Amino acid sequence: MRDGTTGGFGERAFDERDAAPGAYAAVIDGSGVPALRDEAARVTAELADRGVVFGGSDPHPFDVDVIPRVIGAAEWGEIERGVVQRAAALNAFIADVYGERRICAEGVVPERVIDEADWYEPALAGDGAGPRPVVADVAGPDLVRGPDGEFRVLEDNLRAPSGLAYLLAARAALTPLADASGLEPRSLEPAVKALGQAIRGAAPDGGADPFVVLLNDGPGSSAGYEHRDLAARIGMTVASIGDLHRSGDRLMLGDRIVDVIYRRVDDERLTAPDGGPTRLGDLLLGPLRAGALACVNSPGTGVADDKAAHVYVEEMIRFYRGEEPVLRSVPGCDLGDPEQLERALPRLEELVIKPRSDFGGQGVVIGPLATRAELAEAVARVRSAPERFVAQEPVALSVHPTLTPGGVANRHVDLRPFVVSDGEFATVAAGGLTRFARAAGEMVVNSGRGGGAKDTWVL
Repeated sequence: MRDGTTGGFGERAFDERDAAPGAYAAVIDGSGVPALRDEAARVTAELADRGVVFGGSDPHPFDVDVIPRVIGAAEWGEIERGVVQRAAALNAFIADVYGERRICAEGVVPERVIDEADWYEPALAGDGAGPRPVVADVAGPDLVRGPDGEFRVLEDNLRAPSGLAYLLAARAALTPLADASGLEPRSLEPAVKALGQAIRGAAPDGGADPFVVLLNDGPGSSAGYEHRDLAARIGMTVASIGDLHRSGDRLMLGDRIVDVIYRRVDDERLTAPDGGPTRLGDLLLGPLRAGALACVNSPGTGVADDKAAHVYVEEMIRFYRGEEPVLRSVPGCDLGDPEQLERALPRLEELVIKPRSDFGGQGVVIGPLATRAELAEAVARVRSAPERFVAQEPVALSVHPTLTPGGVANRHVDLRPFVVSDGEFATVAAGGLTRFARAAGEMVVNSGRGGGAKDTWVL
């Protein structure tokens, strides 16, 4: 382990170079810092020429570090098995949530975790979803590696995980570096093909040429580049809610019948707080129930993305799969449970406090890094409404060599692989998107909050 790679919680972080030292030597030592800077300038210019940006109304360049993350075949095999296992168990949970709720009857998951979840969709319970069940066709879990070198799952991200097209852009930009290094990362194309097959295969009538709409939030969509890129690759039309209308039990775009929606809107809710349909619900519920429309990454999948549900995923795997988890979760507490709350309250300053329903790092307070005022405010919020929060053990994220203005230096990273499920089969993009924090010691890697990205090579 290299000196100086502390994780920010009094622990020494795992250095990713130790996982594949020969490969990193081929990239870093084989090129040297001046050559890496030249490559970085080329990559930046190429991404700018292609219009690869993140953010909608205020877009900024998608920043790809020129030093890729490298994962060996054996380690990747375990990651792949683990994320496929979790996606299968979580989809079984989603089906159970909107069906019999066996897992609640058996006392594995408290029923209140479901009923209190902001993303639970009561309109889809029972037969409300129509012929096609509520299912998360695409999952993008966030994995972190702790000081012991073990990957753990921080969040599961089943609603509409972003990043696949950005990963493809990073791979294309770094291909010359891969060629020069003599390394041969596995192709990402099988995942793109699987996504296309899952989307087209969801068509209600099983037709060979369904009309597919990628539904987003319009020009302000933060992942607008991704939506346009995936639409072009797979053969979809990008539209927003305002572009669509109903004709009986058919969803229409202009005068065309929509067969499949690939849902990429931020708010998936079909039911408003007053119990009536939202604008999205008014468009989708009738066609879904009639079996005239399929929705890939169905509304309602967010119930399994609730951070309180995340606390129970390892038990879900045992319950639905009869297996031990391949990838463990970052340990957490469901603060809506009085016993778990009692254990957590005395040590909240040691934990990471998260709102159950927020995403992208919003509202998260990292106890060991928080100011006294930030921590006091977070503790007050938890005490007033503990059922709205979870607490997780902090993880000293692993660090990765990154090209900075001062040279190659370590930055904290996470990993987002992508799992595409199509019935009984699942395909995992070979690698995934590694995200890194900008500043030394910084723990926030989310792209929406200033983090950068790396390609991930599976050798």
